[in-house]
Amino acid sequence: MPKMKTNKAAARRFKITGTGKILRKQAGTRHINEWMAPSVKRNLRGWTALSKDSKRNVLLLFPYRKYLR
Repeated sequence: MPKMKTNKAAARRFKITGTGKILRKQAGTRHINEWMAPSVKRNLRGWTALSKDSKRNVLLLFPYRKYLR
């Protein structure tokens, strides 16, 4: 039986932490940022936790994940 493949688009967009949380980048920072206050742009930096509703769908794209939560 062939190996299962990880969805590479999902692998680039999400990180799974050691405790099983899924992290995603925050939206809204790609373009049209001139009107944004610097504090808003600062707060959109970095990673944030994925909502529980989307967690199951994302985990299906990672067949070799360590934690099955």
